Amino acid sequence: MPSPTQLDILAIAAHRDDVEQTCGGTLLAMHARGWTTGILDLTQGESGTRGTAADREAEATAAARILNVAHREALDLPDGNVENTLLNRLKLAAVLRRLRPRVVILPYWQGRHPDHYTSATLGYEACFVSGLAKVITPGDPAPPHRPYKILYASLYADVRPTFVVDITPFAEQRLQSLLAYRSQYGTQPEGTGLFVPEDEIRERTFATARHYGLLAGVRYAEPFVQKEVSLVDDVMLLSVPSI
Repeated sequence: MPSPTQLDILAIAAHRDDVEQTCGGTLLAMHARGWTTGILDLTQGESGTRGTAADREAEATAAARILNVAHREALDLPDGNVENTLLNRLKLAAVLRRLRPRVVILPYWQGRHPDHYTSATLGYEACFVSGLAKVITPGDPAPPHRPYKILYASLYADVRPTFVVDITPFAEQRLQSLLAYRSQYGTQPEGTGLFVPEDEIRERTFATARHYGLLAGVRYAEPFVQKEVSLVDDVMLLSVPSI
């Protein structure tokens, strides 16, 4: 996809299809509000149990169209061995300086897959490095940039979210973006114990979104955590009733 001059929101994840699972509905909801969205996948899928890197690239491109993102690209970090190194921080910082997002969405910092929780720390530190004026990043030079807000997509973490995003109008479209990954979610013998059976994907996806929606009084939602305290100007405008 051609790179825009600037993104409003950039979702960063270890693997192609991670964003679709954890915050695809939020990207759709934010696009509908007029914000420019994008996805950065840190790996290319060469070590996956199912499919090849080429399969994953084609599927990611199709999913990006469904999610209405303005830009999607993938770095070349080793699939299954994402590490928080200086080189990787600089690679990611170069993308942040080029795309200049105000909001970055990262994976939650705990989880089963090492690539996921490492990507959370790597992403946070790259956001910091990206704002240092004297740090030189690879490729074409771009001025320093530090995102204003970092959010963590916490769908698969056993934590209480800071907030949820109502994705009710986009729940079906979100599912279709995930189903674009036929190499991962089509019925096949490889990885049977690791992957959700195709005939259960809809039920599981909607059930999880329904759970988080119930927490805030909407039908379907995606959960997020932020580390900092939010500031409220008018307590009369707070949403979600207490009783």
